This record gives sequence, C-alpha cells and structure tokens, in this order.
Amino acid sequence: MLWAATIVALGWIFVMGWTVSGTDGRTEIFLAPAERDQILAEMRQLLKAVHGVVAGLSGSDDDMKAAEEAARAAGMTMAADTNPAIMAKLPLAFKQMGMSIHQDMDALADAIVQKESSQQLLQRLSSMTARCTICHDLYRFAAGR
Repeated sequence: MLWAATIVALGWIFVMGWTVSGTDGRTEIFLAPAERDQILAEMRQLLKAVHGVVAGLSGSDDDMKAAEEAARAAGMTMAADTNPAIMAKLPLAFKQMGMSIHQDMDALADAIVQKESSQQLLQRLSSMTARCTICHDLYRFAAGR
C-alpha cells in the first residue's frame, strides 16, 4: 500500500509539479530563488538565440552561419544539463513546451543549414514564439518552497 501511495504521489508531482492556481489566472510554479534564476537565464538565452537567428536572416553566408550557431546553442544540448530537482518542480505541460522549443531550435539550425528560405525560417520562429507566449500566459514563478 505504501509503495502504491508513493508511486501515485510521485506521479502527481511529475505531472502537476509544485504549483498552485495564481490570483491572475496563471499557474504559479514554486521554485527556490536560485532555481528561478536558472530558468529565467535559460529563457533569456532562448530569446537571444531567436534574436541571433533573426539578425542572421540578412542572407550572407557568415550571417546564416551565425544564425545556425545561435539556434544550435539553444537546442537540446542546452536542455541536457537542467537540474533534475528543478525539472521535478515544473508541471508536465511546462516541461513539454520547453523541450519542444529546444527540439525545434535544433530543427531550425538544420533548416538553416539546408538553406530554407527566410520566409520558411520565420514561420518556424513564429510557431516557436507562439508557444513562448502561451507559456508566459499560463505560468509564473512564485516564491519558493
């Protein structure tokens, strides 16, 4: 019985994370200050990568190489070193959106190498930033537990 309760509790935490409903309609995710800083730093890196890609769309080979490097730097290698304790506190949907962005950054880097048009690359970015906006509309970080 204890094993079953433990498995259910861990499953609940994995799916729901350490969250409560916020007063502004968003889900509040409880993180320690250092954990919050780490996640926000990652978000800033993602934004810088998007900027690097957009800036590189001028079309010169050097600019496109820089765009590819910016996208690749924000890919799955960036997500690989995320602290498991932080991941446990994040709700499943948040984790899924975050991982999909990292996967799409790798796909974007591949698309740049394959010389997709600027319009196609911008469409990829638009899809990604739409998910960023949705995530920011759904979640906020609260004072840690």
